[in-house]
Amino acid sequence: LMERKTHVKINRKEVILAKLRKSCSCTPQKLKNFLMDFFPVLQWLPKYRIKEYIWGDVMSGLVIGIILVPQAIAYSLLAGLKPIYSLYTSFFANIIYFLMGTSRHVSVGIFSLISLMVGQVVDRELLLAGFDLNDDVPPASGDGSLQNDNLSNTTAFNLTIVGINAECGKECYAIGIATALTFMAGVYQVLMGIFRLGFVSMYLSESVLDGFATGASLTILTAQVKYLIGIKIPRSQGHGMLVITWINIFRNISQANFCDVITSAICIVVLVTAKELGDRYKHKLKFPLPTELVVIVVATLVSHYGKLNEVYASSVSGAIPTGFIPPKVPEFNLMLRVALDALPLAIVSFVFTISLSEMFAKKYAYTIRANQEMFAVGFCNIIPSFFHSFATSAALAKTLVKTSTGCQTQISGVISAMVVLLVLLFLAPLFYSLQKCVLACIIIVSLRGALRKFRDVPARYHVNKADTLVWVVTMSASALVSTEIGLLVGIVFSMLCIIARTQRPRTALLGQIQDTSFYEDDLEYENLSTVPKVKIFRFEAPLYYANRNYFLKSLYSLTSLDPNLEAARRKKYEKKEKQHLKKGNHRTANGLGIGETTLQLVPKQIDFQALVVDCSSISFLDTTGVNTLKEILKDYKNLNISVLLACCNPSVIDSLKRGGYFGKDFGCMQEMLFYSIHHAVLFAKDQK
Repeated sequence: LMERKTHVKINRKEVILAKLRKSCSCTPQKLKNFLMDFFPVLQWLPKYRIKEYIWGDVMSGLVIGIILVPQAIAYSLLAGLKPIYSLYTSFFANIIYFLMGTSRHVSVGIFSLISLMVGQVVDRELLLAGFDLNDDVPPASGDGSLQNDNLSNTTAFNLTIVGINAECGKECYAIGIATALTFMAGVYQVLMGIFRLGFVSMYLSESVLDGFATGASLTILTAQVKYLIGIKIPRSQGHGMLVITWINIFRNISQANFCDVITSAICIVVLVTAKELGDRYKHKLKFPLPTELVVIVVATLVSHYGKLNEVYASSVSGAIPTGFIPPKVPEFNLMLRVALDALPLAIVSFVFTISLSEMFAKKYAYTIRANQEMFAVGFCNIIPSFFHSFATSAALAKTLVKTSTGCQTQISGVISAMVVLLVLLFLAPLFYSLQKCVLACIIIVSLRGALRKFRDVPARYHVNKADTLVWVVTMSASALVSTEIGLLVGIVFSMLCIIARTQRPRTALLGQIQDTSFYEDDLEYENLSTVPKVKIFRFEAPLYYANRNYFLKSLYSLTSLDPNLEAARRKKYEKKEKQHLKKGNHRTANGLGIGETTLQLVPKQIDFQALVVDCSSISFLDTTGVNTLKEILKDYKNLNISVLLACCNPSVIDSLKRGGYFGKDFGCMQEMLFYSIHHAVLFAKDQK
């Protein structure tokens, strides 16, 4: 006989007040602990083993820095911003994560999906402000060009509405939108950390994230095609951007720039070949080949000395200034405009960062603090937004490179930031002649991992059909509608799939495994013996309002007995017999004598006297679930069939007690509830 433990009731009010008193108190030791927790660098840096760690950190930092520079310049196309802002973003994100991050290996900085989401918001707001989204204009050599002046004048009215100075041109307004969006995303992430809302990431399943990444990759690929072939088409905005862009591409394919097409073909062949060779021989290479940097340097030299912009009208990056622009507070009015857009950006950013941090912490046997990671990525957005930077996140590809080149601690991020700083201060103007088609090639080749997910669809389908459907729906919505809508659709659809699974779960009648006390599904296993006069029913889901009808339907179908119909049939038959007896007719409606009538009072022969419900898979009951079990208990009792519950967990038992299933004093509980199916079967056999 098992007896439940008596749990002491916790006064939640006192617990909350005690936590508040502890949190609101301020002592020197508590202040020190707070600073140590908020800036983890104060904990691990004094313990840094220079001889053991420094070489790996320096090497990985240099490699990531070399990769960051071309990626930063390339991803500026996705964000619809000038390359200098991508370099600012890469610099500040690495410095801040060094101070606040708890993961030793993740690489935080610009990320293609985040850049795409920022770019879509920037494009929309530029369009609403009256700017022309066509960025394929000749690069200006100065700020006072006629075109820039005209652009500022034509948009002065719209800019005044949103609170921006009328002299602010397209570039100024674009970075203003990006910084406001980034600031709001960072605020959301910090608030999530304060209120412990990290559980939100649990609703982004692997299938949703993979589908979102693949769909967004298709959008990124589509947006770069016009740079690959050198055609001038407007940047599509809004829902269905992918389809509209491809229609515009095919309409203008005859205007393709021959020089850009040749350059793109050569760059893609070189990049893909180098990547494939790097993947094949990565165990023999001490560090990855800096292919992107080599391609950019060679392409810039060819473009500069071949005068590809002047002779063939090939689109180039243009002037990239050196140094830092004075910091500026993001515009409050713009924050209000992009507040809603910042929410999915914040969620995607911290989900990718935390998932990568946990993955590599587990791989290298150390722990991270998820809440601190949320603060770290939040401030990686808030602080850089004052320095003309846009949203950041951890990136898988760069993190893998970081670990493969010997990264040991966050010092690696500082080395990468120094490489970016070197470009910012001295080398940025050298990229003036770099063709945009080369940057587009770098972006497209970096999408190989996400696009390869299409090859995994058959294997994914074989493992789980529902997850494959979630992936397809999320990917399709992200590509064909928009990335934000695709993410929302994926989350909602995955939840609906879970609800659908609990609404129509597996049900079965169980048979006994011969010469054992165990029972299994008689449709799935051979040589199971049926228990005489006992039916054993299993329901593999929680019993709640949404699946109540399916529970009853399955039970009646598998046992071949609906107690309500059987009870109605009996009442009807008894009524007919009484009518015949009142008329003095001693023959029944079936032509039988009164003595034979008792044999006909049960129109249907019932082949069991006990029903055992296996509750091992029922994780919880709501009020409807408790009432459903009470209903079948009453209905079967009217037919002299006992209902026995087996393998109930404590929460289900508590729900049944509160719902009055066992009566007021629980006196019959030991005859209705059993801790194993076999005990219930033995009890049923002993009943008369």
